[in-house]
Amino acid sequence: MAPTPPAPSLERRIGRLDATALVVGSMIGSGIFIVSAESARLLGSPGGLLLTWVVAGALTLAAASSCAELAAMLPRAGGQYVFFREAYGPLAGFLFGWAMFLVIQTGTIAAVAVAFARFLGVLVPSVSSAPWVAAGPLSLSSVQLVALAVIALLTASNATGLKAGTRTQNVFTAAKLAALLGLALAGLVLGRSGVAFPGPAFFDARGVSGQTLSGFALTAAFAAALVGPLFSQSAWNNVAFAGEEIRDPGRNLPFALLVGCLVVAVLYVLTNVAYLRALPFAGIQHAPEDRVGTAAAGALFGAAGPPLAAAAILVSTFGCVNGLVLSGARVSFAMARDGLFFRGLERLNAACVPAAALWLQAAWAGVLVLSGTYSQLLRYVISADLVLYVGLVLAVVALRRRRPEWPRPYRAAAYPWLPLLYAAAGLLLIALLLAGNPGGTWPGYAMLATGVPAYFFWRRRS
Repeated sequence: MAPTPPAPSLERRIGRLDATALVVGSMIGSGIFIVSAESARLLGSPGGLLLTWVVAGALTLAAASSCAELAAMLPRAGGQYVFFREAYGPLAGFLFGWAMFLVIQTGTIAAVAVAFARFLGVLVPSVSSAPWVAAGPLSLSSVQLVALAVIALLTASNATGLKAGTRTQNVFTAAKLAALLGLALAGLVLGRSGVAFPGPAFFDARGVSGQTLSGFALTAAFAAALVGPLFSQSAWNNVAFAGEEIRDPGRNLPFALLVGCLVVAVLYVLTNVAYLRALPFAGIQHAPEDRVGTAAAGALFGAAGPPLAAAAILVSTFGCVNGLVLSGARVSFAMARDGLFFRGLERLNAACVPAAALWLQAAWAGVLVLSGTYSQLLRYVISADLVLYVGLVLAVVALRRRRPEWPRPYRAAAYPWLPLLYAAAGLLLIALLLAGNPGGTWPGYAMLATGVPAYFFWRRRS
């Protein structure tokens, strides 16, 4: 009788460069080319716009330092799901995974895939939001078809094994870094029509109404303006989802998180300086469809600018979707392995990757693409996602107290003051968003709360 072959298991095939590319590639999507318009309108000053990107970068680095300690200590599939489970209990871990699958990861995959399709329409006019197939209440546009094709293609690629996923990530991360750096340098060197540095009104904050902002109004406006930059550099924690597949995780995970976040934070600030050099401030505030990157490229390169910007954004969004697809399925896999999600998702295919979890993630992201609700859902969960980031940072404090004996190859910087400062800033931002926009905030907590009955359902089944 022939011996039974061993069951496939996760393999540590992601090296330091691959992990860093996963951090950078997951962070850089379409946001850097768009969200500066809204932040500029809310604050009404060039200095305020730059300050939002500096603060967002500093907060991201502070959180990444805490995540680096956790990831190096617990390099397991699921990342933050495992951190929450160990720090706060299995319900907290499940709520994180539930939110990721229901909206945060799949909704972001849907949104970035649709952004890819819309910018493809700049180069291929036949790709548009106009109905392509209409049958009764069902209408399908070519933008949706392209988005679905991108999700399916990258899911199929990642299902063939880690080599395909990491190679795709490395190539597109290098390309998008080169494109974004090129735009930033062109703006810094060639920009002539933009804002004077510094001018008398550089930090003169004026809101949407045109009135000078001060006191609480200025604080609330800054909080609202910070949301776009902060979430344009989110998803940096995705590399921890694949912690069980990182080689030498005690060294490579902290390196990838800190270096990757630092590179993106600096590049984003430089890009916004370039915007201010290339465009009048009003040109940033009122860029057509908020496409600041396209407007800046047009000002710098003339008629060739918009197609060049569209091509850069296509590269950026394609690589971003790949990183989100690769990492996100590891959370569902980890939950199923604990008996807290759909059966079968814990299985690995012959290539030692969770193919079933990958395809379920793709299917739900596809549903969100077809429903068109992903954008609204993501706006709703911004505050809930902030709570999860605060919980991630405080998990360092919780596990230092609960598990002081666990080995920590890397320790969070300036502990405990930096984690506590981040948590305080995050909670303040959540409070300001609740006060300023309660209707767009509480539904996110309601969606997170739906995970409570779901948790007890799967717990009974297991």
